Amino acid sequence: MAGDADGGLPSPLHSVSVAGVVVRQDGRVLAIRRADNGAWEPPGGVLEVAEGSEDGVRREVLEETGIKVGIERLTGVYKNMSRGIVALVFRCVPESGSEQLSAESTAVAWLTPEEVSERMAEVYAVRVLDALRSAVAPAVRVHDGRRLLGG
Repeated sequence: MAGDADGGLPSPLHSVSVAGVVVRQDGRVLAIRRADNGAWEPPGGVLEVAEGSEDGVRREVLEETGIKVGIERLTGVYKNMSRGIVALVFRCVPESGSEQLSAESTAVAWLTPEEVSERMAEVYAVRVLDALRSAVAPAVRVHDGRRLLGG
């Protein structure tokens, strides 16, 4: 484990992931059905150590869906308390490309907000719905991997 800045007790290690909520002009949102567990989610993944957050979002969305995106804004920070994963979620706009499958996805679709609520687990649907809100400040939420927790 890494030590803290003043050389005190070891600090816990966390993983950082990024996801893109890609919104078309008609309000539909880009989603993938994951190959490993069949779950619908916004495209995203683990941020590489030497990679900026926005670059990571662009890379992950392109790799998983074939869509090149522009970043609009950070819309949420989500921590999985049971796994120590912090997810940064960005609202994006499609710029070019066309939907394609990858080793990580068995389906790529443009979902309505209602379909997002129906198909995605709560902890992923809330990320998409937070990104669709017009709020300027990002949402900050914690969860246990399945359900949202208090704050």
